[in-house]
Amino acid sequence: MDADSTSLKGPRHVAIIMDGNGRWAQSRGRPRLFGHHAGAKRVKEIVRACKPLEVKYLTIFGFSTENWKRTQSEVAGLMSLFRQYIRKETRSLKKEGVRVRFIGDRVRLDEKLVALMDELELLTAENDDVHLTIALNYGGRDEVARATRRLAFDIQAGNLLPQDVDEETLPKYLDTYVLPDPDLVIRTSGEARISNFLLWQSAYAEYEFIDTLWPDFSEEEFRKVVSAFGMRKRRFGAVPA
Repeated sequence: MDADSTSLKGPRHVAIIMDGNGRWAQSRGRPRLFGHHAGAKRVKEIVRACKPLEVKYLTIFGFSTENWKRTQSEVAGLMSLFRQYIRKETRSLKKEGVRVRFIGDRVRLDEKLVALMDELELLTAENDDVHLTIALNYGGRDEVARATRRLAFDIQAGNLLPQDVDEETLPKYLDTYVLPDPDLVIRTSGEARISNFLLWQSAYAEYEFIDTLWPDFSEEEFRKVVSAFGMRKRRFGAVPA
């Protein structure tokens, strides 16, 4: 396929910034956490839609390094929701062939939550139908900074020479080192910004900004966006011959 050709296949890796839970709840006169619970149910539907659409990898933005700035009650509610989600969905995720990974800095997360994350990763490690990656306490800049520190330690230890560091080296130190780069990044709720999500990995991803709030983002709409991806021309910096 030449650099200017249309991809007839759908995206192999889709990443989603799930935005709009709070506004969805407030528009209904309900607290923001009500929207987050509705959003969690939507995640389950979208994960199940991936296999029929041949989306092998799905990465979702669950909680950013900046989200700690929210009210204490909302943060506590989100952490409780993450624990509930893992406990409730572990069996079905394992049964449905979904492999789960978590990316982000776990140091600040509650020990009980981290233990559940570790257990879910272990229990689904042999699955290969859909690879679900959940970003918790994740920020793209923070990820690159942590990767750079690890790389610097390897140079200091003599395991790597400075002149050998290039754009093929750094990704090996990122949280996503075992994953392909996303082909398509979707953001719901009408906001048109990337919010510090997968900065390195999405250098040549296609973006789709959707007006729909995340709890209303249906399987049908997801299917339409994935199908439309095949009509995009991906040049990766090149120009037509």
